[in-house]
Amino acid sequence: MEDHLKEALEIVKAQASVRTMTEEEITSMVRKLSLGIQAISEGGETAFDEGQACDPQKSVREKSIICCVCGKSFKILTKKHLGSHDLTPAEYREKFGYKKNFPLVCKSLQRERRKKMKEMKLWTKRGKKK
Repeated sequence: MEDHLKEALEIVKAQASVRTMTEEEITSMVRKLSLGIQAISEGGETAFDEGQACDPQKSVREKSIICCVCGKSFKILTKKHLGSHDLTPAEYREKFGYKKNFPLVCKSLQRERRKKMKEMKLWTKRGKKK
């Protein structure tokens, strides 16, 4: 096994010991670190795509949504977090190919919100109180 891959595995192993990581996060992080370490050791620039830490089509999951910029897992991608990457929610959606009104929340939270909205029936007119 090459040195840069061993070093990447050690870094990811240390990271996985302090926080829960999905298999995709681990694989992605190993790949990125390995390519980065190799590029640095060869004296060049990093060869991997800085703008994408995961597959945007697989980033929305049942209990989490993964930020495609940094690879961290959340229940909701907030404006504050996206701002840390100098992106607005609209820019994030455009950059990773989501529709304009795509919700940046996990699937379970989407269902919960939809259910509450249906219970509230905000689209119906309320009767006048006497």
